[in-house]
Amino acid sequence: MSLKILQLVPESLPTFRPDVAVLFGKYLPRHGVACDIVGMPSPQAPQAQGFRSVRTPRFHASRLRRELAFQLGCLRALCGARRADCDAVQVRDMVPTGLLALLIARLKGIPFYYWVSYLISEGRIERARSGLAQRATLRGRLVLCKGLVEQWLLYRVLLPRADHVFVQSEAMLQMMRGKGVAAGRLSAVPMGVDMEVLGQQAIEPVRPDGWHGVPLLAYLGTLDQSRQLERLLDALQIVRRDVPGACLLLIGASDTPSDVDELLDHARRAGLADCVRVTGWLPSSQAWPLLAGADAALSYIPRGALYDVSSPTKLLEYLALRMPAVGNDSPDQVQVLSGSDCGWLTSSDPAAMAGAMVDILRDVPAARARAQGGAAYIDAQRSYRVLARELAACYHRLAGTVAS
Repeated sequence: MSLKILQLVPESLPTFRPDVAVLFGKYLPRHGVACDIVGMPSPQAPQAQGFRSVRTPRFHASRLRRELAFQLGCLRALCGARRADCDAVQVRDMVPTGLLALLIARLKGIPFYYWVSYLISEGRIERARSGLAQRATLRGRLVLCKGLVEQWLLYRVLLPRADHVFVQSEAMLQMMRGKGVAAGRLSAVPMGVDMEVLGQQAIEPVRPDGWHGVPLLAYLGTLDQSRQLERLLDALQIVRRDVPGACLLLIGASDTPSDVDELLDHARRAGLADCVRVTGWLPSSQAWPLLAGADAALSYIPRGALYDVSSPTKLLEYLALRMPAVGNDSPDQVQVLSGSDCGWLTSSDPAAMAGAMVDILRDVPAARARAQGGAAYIDAQRSYRVLARELAACYHRLAGTVAS
């Protein structure tokens, strides 16, 4: 039997978030779960992306008008939902919209699910308090107030009344249990890799100009200040004591350009100006060959309440590419690296990370041999093919149906 889920997401559509586009658009339909999706507008032309239907309002240059149009679109979709053609309403990472959806779903007798991919309220509170500590502003106080109110509503009103709650990781599941959400209403759906794309591609390694013969480390992902990537630079400084020619390629950027400037300033102050490069955002077709051309791939995730419950994608991609990978002791990375035994798990201390990097650079062929099993582990444990099968079984179990 086919299930139909109306899902409201805060992302612009078309989306390139794999846990939306790949999981719900590509793989879940194979298991009899179809998704009608409502998202924010985008300047790009609409794309089906495998969803049963896609609804977005017309794109406006004004951010306020886009938000208002989106909320109106959500309301229309919810009001138009019918129990006969909608097996569940699901809202992702939007507390006020989630409350509205919960109310309408209850009135219509439709099950309501909530999906937590990131602790939005906690992140807003943390950023507001950090900003207020530097400069007290009315906007900062309003943002803090919004975060605190939404946090209270999420844990006291929304999640206790949701029929089911999907979270990003086992660590987040345990956190939610501590908040009082019953274990039977929780499911962890971690990030994955589309192995039908990544696992089947013949990726030719590429070296940056001028760095063809240097010992090369690489990082793929956002360069936001909150990621504390100066720790990787501090680790590189230690590495160069044993491997003087070692360089670091940062494949990514930040939505806040000053974050990248500050990171490069840190590199200059550390005497690393000539051995650190930033590529900016690149499509996967360019990023993966550069990553594959490095000798080791790095995944540093800051420790703390926000990131300890995350499910990082970069480490999964490194293993899928059979790259020698160094990851610090963020809970999800501990699970992946301990389970695969194909990477180097360290503490979050720059010296510990540097030690693993030096081990790899001293014998790259041996490191690559150790990393060969990474792709098989990801295919079996963290491919979206596997995650979709498990998630579909959960949806069908909640609905009391059998997968088609």
